[in-house]
Amino acid sequence: MGPSANGGSGHYGKLVAARLGNEKMLGKSGFSLTSAAFEDRGELDPCFTADEEDAVAPPLEWTSPPPGTQEIALVVEDANAKGDAPFCHWLVWGMPGQKGQILEGETPQRVGKNSFGNSEWLLPDPPTGDEPHDFVFQLFALDLPLVLMPGASREELVKEMQGHVVGCAILTAKYAREEGGDYDWDDADDAE
Repeated sequence: MGPSANGGSGHYGKLVAARLGNEKMLGKSGFSLTSAAFEDRGELDPCFTADEEDAVAPPLEWTSPPPGTQEIALVVEDANAKGDAPFCHWLVWGMPGQKGQILEGETPQRVGKNSFGNSEWLLPDPPTGDEPHDFVFQLFALDLPLVLMPGASREELVKEMQGHVVGCAILTAKYAREEGGDYDWDDADDAE
């Protein structure tokens, strides 16, 4: 399962949604993810990226998940990042299995390690000069509560979710880095 059609190269087949789901799970029972800050496949405002000094995570809102959902988990990955896998920007789980939201700048209780090894929203900062990157917000409806402690890695989260995804919703934001600093991709500590 992948996000809506993409026009370039990327790691779409390696996104967590592609690894754990299938097309039948996408939008199951009307499950959808939206943001007041951007449209699907629209541009991510710089106030949610490394271009702004006081940047925070964008607001997200989702509809009721499929019946039987016990927990909601979120994975945000850059599908166009350099390297062998998508770059992980945010891992969140432990959210109630119902309609819900994450407010702008909110810090959820259970957050895992991003690709730099920090348990926080990793500000998008693709290399200057790159075409816009796709930041794929993947929301999972799970049929059991996860027992992971905060600070878990992407691979630990994926392992716990394996076989328990009953629905998935995807929202993609595009973003190109303005002039200024870039990630030192070689120093990224992908804690997998």
